[in-house]
Amino acid sequence: MMMIRSFNNWLKYRQAVSQISQLSERKLSDVGIAPANIRAVARKACF
Repeated sequence: MMMIRSFNNWLKYRQAVSQISQLSERKLSDVGIAPANIRAVARKACF
């Protein structure tokens, strides 16, 4: 059960990284995310 939950969290993380990465630098700046912090923001949201 734990393995399935971990895998689902990883899938959500990858999807979040992909979606956030598609935003322009301007839009990222508007929401307060630096391009270098995309993975950290996605990790915080998914784990």
